[in-house]
Amino acid sequence: MPPAGEIGEAPAAPCCSESADERKDVEEKSDINITALVGNEQVNEDADNGDLPSYVSAFIEKEVGNDLKSLKKLDKLIEQMTENKMQLEEQVLTISSEIPKRIQNALKNAEESKQFLNQFLEQETHLFSSINSHLLTAQPWMEDLGAMINQIEEIERHLAYLKWISQIEELSDNIQQYLMTNNVPEAASTLVYMAELDIKLQESSCTHLLAFMRATVKFWHKILKDKLTSDFEEILAQLHWPFITPPRSQTVGLSRPASAPEIYTNLETLFCQLLKLQTSDELLTEPKQLPEKYCLPASPSVILPLQIMLTPLQKRFRYHFRGNRQTNVISKPEWYLAQVLIWIGNHTQFLDEKIQPILDKVGTSLEFSRGLMMLVLEKLAADIPCLLYDDNLFCHLVDEVLLFERELHSVYGYPGTFANCMHILSEETCFQRWLTVERKFALQKMDSMLSSEAAWISQYKDITDVDEMKVPDCAETFMTLLLVITDRYKNLPMASRKLQFLELQKDLVDDFRIRLTQVMKEETRASLGFRYCAILNAVNYISTVLADWADNVFFLQLQQAALEVFAENNTLSKLQLGQLASMESSVFDDMINLLERLKHDMLTRQVDHVFREVKEAAKLYKKERWLSLPSQAEQAVMSLSSSACPLLLTLRDRSLQLEQQLCFSLFKIFWQMLVEKLDVYIYQEIILANHFNEGGAAQLQFDMTRNLFPLFSHYCKRPENYFKHVKEACIVLNLNIGSALLLKDVLQSASGQPPATEALNEVGIYKLAQQDVEILLNLRTNWPNTGK
Repeated sequence: MPPAGEIGEAPAAPCCSESADERKDVEEKSDINITALVGNEQVNEDADNGDLPSYVSAFIEKEVGNDLKSLKKLDKLIEQMTENKMQLEEQVLTISSEIPKRIQNALKNAEESKQFLNQFLEQETHLFSSINSHLLTAQPWMEDLGAMINQIEEIERHLAYLKWISQIEELSDNIQQYLMTNNVPEAASTLVYMAELDIKLQESSCTHLLAFMRATVKFWHKILKDKLTSDFEEILAQLHWPFITPPRSQTVGLSRPASAPEIYTNLETLFCQLLKLQTSDELLTEPKQLPEKYCLPASPSVILPLQIMLTPLQKRFRYHFRGNRQTNVISKPEWYLAQVLIWIGNHTQFLDEKIQPILDKVGTSLEFSRGLMMLVLEKLAADIPCLLYDDNLFCHLVDEVLLFERELHSVYGYPGTFANCMHILSEETCFQRWLTVERKFALQKMDSMLSSEAAWISQYKDITDVDEMKVPDCAETFMTLLLVITDRYKNLPMASRKLQFLELQKDLVDDFRIRLTQVMKEETRASLGFRYCAILNAVNYISTVLADWADNVFFLQLQQAALEVFAENNTLSKLQLGQLASMESSVFDDMINLLERLKHDMLTRQVDHVFREVKEAAKLYKKERWLSLPSQAEQAVMSLSSSACPLLLTLRDRSLQLEQQLCFSLFKIFWQMLVEKLDVYIYQEIILANHFNEGGAAQLQFDMTRNLFPLFSHYCKRPENYFKHVKEACIVLNLNIGSALLLKDVLQSASGQPPATEALNEVGIYKLAQQDVEILLNLRTNWPNTGK
């Protein structure tokens, strides 16, 4: 490795610039050399730290080791190391000669860049001064040019203004010429074009031009409309329009075959020409709108020819149902509602057969009913504030409106998307009053139905097929009331209003539940009585019906609407929202849960009552001398224990009584709850409390399997499965001696092991635990004397 001084004295780099390939080769060599230098530096660093000897030792140990024969490799190793040393020295020389060249090239490039930058700065200064001088010179030209451009733009605006006026006057002259030659269709078409131009000009700020255009459109629209209206009304008069009497009694000009085709042709022609004036009519006429508080859906105005056809009916309606006419009675809304339905019915056939085909050609819908409906809405909006606080009149109005709506939609197919009476009833003040009146009359109805003499009697008690639920009259009437309320509000246009009615229904259900609870508490002492059972049937019926309603499409839609409202207001937890969204819960769940709890409490009270009677009747049976009863072989015929008769009679009588008074589903729950308690009672209080000889065990099994179990065979196929404790205890007590001894040995030797379970299963024991079976085996007294 050359000394450090020699590196500094390396020859200067040549002045000629290197090519790109040469520079790349030098850089690659430099990278290799630097890597070599780093390696050498690391070796030198190890030597400085005193690690070189150890490195050499390790190297020799690795290459030679303890094998003397490996010494032959030394020449080769020395030759290899010498070659490596020469390569490293060449790399160091290359690096020491190339680095100064690169530094010198970099300095040269920087100097050249500095010179270029100075040149650019001088050019920039010169250009800046030139531009400023040019701008000063051109400024007067720019001002003159700007003034000329403004003048040109002003002249262009004036020219465009004059062109518009010329176009308007030209169109106006064309319309005049068409009318002079009686070419009404072309005049109407030209007016349509003029109206479209008027619409395009609405964004212009030329107020005088807009006013001139609007005045021109209005002028010709009035002339054409008056002319066509006069001709159209003349044709309608020939058809005896409007049809005030029912279609069967109409004597119209249609019956004259000679004139009918011509009349219909003229009718279609005039109808189409009037349709052309629709654009200008909408432009000039402000449609009548009810206040925004009624939230009516946006809809275009009724087409012009239908407006003309509706005019005589509108006049009749206003004549009869406004002002001081005897027909305008606020307590008789059915008069004007019925009149509108009659008019719709009288004209439906003619409109469908003669007018609808014309509309189909131009792609327009028939809106005759909507035009008449607007009369009804205006009348309702005017009348409702006058009777808002008279409950009877208001309730009568709502009833009539709902009947009107039902017939309008079902009979005449009035679209639900059009404005209707439900929008008027949905107005905040009116709607809140409707809710209040609905609640008031519903509560009155509940009072009357519960105080009725027939409140707890089923209407269908004599018809077995119909009376499966044994529903008392009050419960059926109440659910009918809820159903009627649903029918009344189901067509409301807004989901929020429907949800308010749903809350009213839930409140009524809760109120009725509380009333049933109060009556039930009065009957608690007679929990098996007719009225108590009727209340229980009512609770079960209401709960069942609400569960069915929860799957109804209408209430599922309300559930979705409620979910959106709750999500917006954050009134429910995420879990509750998830349950509603996944349909795991329903809008009636709270009410159903309360009713089910009440049902369970009432059934539990009945079961407890019967169970107390059963325990009282079983006292003698408990004291039976099971130790001293004769064996089956000693008796000619097995018979029921006399002490069991009161127990079985009580069970039979109460079961028959409740089977007649409770509906099937309730009675099923009742007897299963009773049997569950009875099974445990007999097992614990009779079987485990006594010892049994062979005759006692046989008598117990006979009483249970041949007498107690069959009592419930009317209600299920295998009643013994509900008496698992008693059934299996009888099996253990009646095992023959050999089987009993074998079972006892298995249980003692395999306590808690699978063999014990298998042994129990073999003899038919699945319910009782091993310890219970051992206790039962110890209750047997007929073990052989083995001397143990």
